[in-house]
Amino acid sequence: MQVRLISVTSPIITIDNQTLTPEGLMAYCARVSSPHQETPDYEKLLIYCIANKHWSVFEMVDMTVEIVTSRAISPQILRHRSFQFQEFSQRYAKAQEIEHYTPRGQDSKNRQNSLENLDETTVTWFDEAQDEIARISLERYNEALEKGIAKECARMLLPLGTRTKLYMKGSVRSWIHYLEVRTDRSTQKEHRDIALEIKKIFIGQFPVTSAALGWL
Repeated sequence: MQVRLISVTSPIITIDNQTLTPEGLMAYCARVSSPHQETPDYEKLLIYCIANKHWSVFEMVDMTVEIVTSRAISPQILRHRSFQFQEFSQRYAKAQEIEHYTPRGQDSKNRQNSLENLDETTVTWFDEAQDEIARISLERYNEALEKGIAKECARMLLPLGTRTKLYMKGSVRSWIHYLEVRTDRSTQKEHRDIALEIKKIFIGQFPVTSAALGWL
């Protein structure tokens, strides 16, 4: 799993000879009906907007991140429809690697939850099974390509653990919702780990908003 920042909306207007920050831009847009739109301070305004659930202002700035994960996890991410995505295509490019995951036990009381309760023997068995599947599937996949089989067909031989890369772009409002949902313990650990890394990036880019949300 890898996550990195790709872009954040970069304002080009200035107030008092200072280029607006992304958070400053949100406040500037929020003051569209105010005679004091050129006010440089924005911390109290953003805090007020969050406290009173005035979310539309947070749609004025976007952030894009790059995510490297598996085909098992990417569909969970793609379900967040307020975002725009670009994902690595196995129709056009050759798959290279298969992700390796540490197994957990099934929670008998909650089928959407897993527990870190497996013994070492079971963990070792699963690790070896992953290695075996990865080796065989990549061997057969590469053989299929060598035989001239189209990538869009050969990919059927690959497991869900196959590595993928996607770009995820959304407004600050969308990121707030995503991070509130996907950093929750109810989210699958591998996806939650991604969300927690994105949250670190978000806090660095939007410290006032993060503080108002209680994330600092």
